[in-house]
Amino acid sequence: MRSQDNKILFAGPVGAGKTTAIAAISDIAPIRTDAKASDMTLHRKAHTTVALDYGMLRLDADTKVHLYGTPGQERFDFMWEIVSRGGIGLILLLDHSRANPMQDLAFFLRAFEPLLQRAPLALGVSKTDLKPLPSTAVYAEALAAHGLNAPVFEVDCRRREDIKQLLLALLFSIDPGLGEAQ
Repeated sequence: MRSQDNKILFAGPVGAGKTTAIAAISDIAPIRTDAKASDMTLHRKAHTTVALDYGMLRLDADTKVHLYGTPGQERFDFMWEIVSRGGIGLILLLDHSRANPMQDLAFFLRAFEPLLQRAPLALGVSKTDLKPLPSTAVYAEALAAHGLNAPVFEVDCRRREDIKQLLLALLFSIDPGLGEAQ
């Protein structure tokens, strides 16, 4: 994590909060590639990401973290591989209010398996206010069943502090000495 530029990906299903999370944490105005939703996504939201979202966070004067959000629709999965190149970590956001968020978890773990073989994961579970169960412990157990020991947080993607906590957990798993005085 000592290099100047680092790349973190945000992935997850449509409506999980990827675009919102990047906007909440980015130190620059995020770049978005939204288009009017035209398929079943229209039932969840009016616009959707079709290529990527981009933001940037400065950790200090010399260290930047580039934040890339992937589209959530499977028909744009070709972008997932492209955007994954050079990534040092993955933040997976899941919409807890969807019909089967555990199925979403399994799907995205498979889809991003090549990245997860070389980079750590942090899981953010959004919209827990809309549906209280299952608990985050169930997500942690599902990750363990996939051989992953990743931090799991309930997040409100609109809140900078929630996304900061999630991002810091991921960064500390990449470089445990990150918090040490330099």
